[in-house]
Amino acid sequence: MSKYKEGFFVELIKKNIHMNKLKCKSSLQLTLDDDFNVPDVKPDIDRIIKEQGDIKFTDIKAMNGKLIVKGALSFHVLYLSDEDQRPVHNISGEIPFDEVINMENACASDDPIVKWDLEDLSTGLINSRKLSVKSIVRLNVAIEDAYDEETAVMVEGPEDVQYINKKIEITDVSVSKKDTYRVKDEILLPTNKGNVTEILYSEVGLNNVEVRLLSDKFTIKGELPVFLLYTSADEENPIEYYETDIPFTGTIDCNGCNEDMIEDITFSIVNKSLEIKPDADGEERVLDIEVILEMDIKVYEIEEPEILCDVYSPSKDIIPIMKPATYENLVIKNNSKYRIADRIHVMDNQPRILQICHANGNIKIDDIIPNGTELLVEGVIEANILYISEDDSIPLNAIKGIIPFTQTIEVKGMKPDSTFDVKPNIDQLSVMMLDSEEIEVKATMSMNTIVFDKITENIITDVEVGDLDLEKLQAMPGIIGYVVKPADTLWKIAKRYYTTVDTIKSINELEDDKIKEGDKLIIMKKVDAIL
Repeated sequence: MSKYKEGFFVELIKKNIHMNKLKCKSSLQLTLDDDFNVPDVKPDIDRIIKEQGDIKFTDIKAMNGKLIVKGALSFHVLYLSDEDQRPVHNISGEIPFDEVINMENACASDDPIVKWDLEDLSTGLINSRKLSVKSIVRLNVAIEDAYDEETAVMVEGPEDVQYINKKIEITDVSVSKKDTYRVKDEILLPTNKGNVTEILYSEVGLNNVEVRLLSDKFTIKGELPVFLLYTSADEENPIEYYETDIPFTGTIDCNGCNEDMIEDITFSIVNKSLEIKPDADGEERVLDIEVILEMDIKVYEIEEPEILCDVYSPSKDIIPIMKPATYENLVIKNNSKYRIADRIHVMDNQPRILQICHANGNIKIDDIIPNGTELLVEGVIEANILYISEDDSIPLNAIKGIIPFTQTIEVKGMKPDSTFDVKPNIDQLSVMMLDSEEIEVKATMSMNTIVFDKITENIITDVEVGDLDLEKLQAMPGIIGYVVKPADTLWKIAKRYYTTVDTIKSINELEDDKIKEGDKLIIMKKVDAIL
């Protein structure tokens, strides 16, 4: 921005600071309910063992004032039948949904972020050939708006134009994007496991993901815990299971990042497939696994720009045009770890435990309460345990345990108006059978926390240049003796008396800009030469 008046030329030099702000957010609770018939090729259902569900989005479209979300709940049910030599079977299905979420500030060009949480999934028997599936799904939607805050940092103009800067600390968004990463691997079943005839049930998780930023890329490493329940060709063991961890590493291109920046990358599994393939001998013993991870990538850089906070000239009347600007400043990003232990009891109407097959857990946060420089996190861990029972008529069973927790996250520097985001994860879950009726559960839980402050600063967006008030100047003495008052600075004094800081320091033989109340200064009006 340039200003010119009678040979007097002033230009503001500006810098763009890249910011992300939350444009709008909303949430919607869906109740999905449907009945499903057992396929003719499957035997009757005698008892439901357990169920699992997953949400698949087929279309997410932003429109003016609303958001259209289409997808389906994919469910998988493991059940017992007494009509077949093999007692354990499965049934799968989908419940589609097509929802409109009202979002006041949404535009057709927006790229919404949609996350889901399966708050409840239950199945029940209507009869031996019909199943009811009920689910409560919460959709959390957010739209972020990337923008540049243009801030004046210095002034170019005649030599007598004076300006002063002030250093602020802000967090600049260097990278904000989505990407995917594909993990593909093969697992050969151990020799003590039978050949696979059919996969009955499987789970794939994501644990211990680590990220390291490099120049224009970042590396990831982590583990995919895999559980497989299957029918075997072995007559002595018709139902078998296998559990393992698949480590993975990778490098993802990320232009604009470097090792000194701060990452906030969220990983989620958006697609997974497990298939059995023959090994070199033609036996069905190779597990082919493919997982697609979606990455919500944000990379921040801490900057300390010196923004322009005042400007004047002894020879012209320069009026800065100000406006308030809001910046984000990172307070803290950390990953706190906590250990939780509890016991789960088998209910009286459930068969006793002979051997534990598999366990997994989900974290559900009920509330996050800011309390001074702490965040109080309240929630539960849902532990799901699959086991072989002592009852031959119910060889396989599952129980669910709820483990409540309250954890405190220390956040030094947090203020009442700070914004925060907490991403919980179970890093490790172990279960131990204490006896046939009791299981001890131990979990290591991490809370990935990021906290920002909102900083509002008055910035100079423009200047107006005019002529000085000559009558006012002529009425002022050319030289005065001045006694420093409280809150005075050399800048304020120089601007008030149409001189410069350097001139005051030279006349008074000051080595620096420091002055204190009661100091005596000689002030010479520099504009006298012009008058």
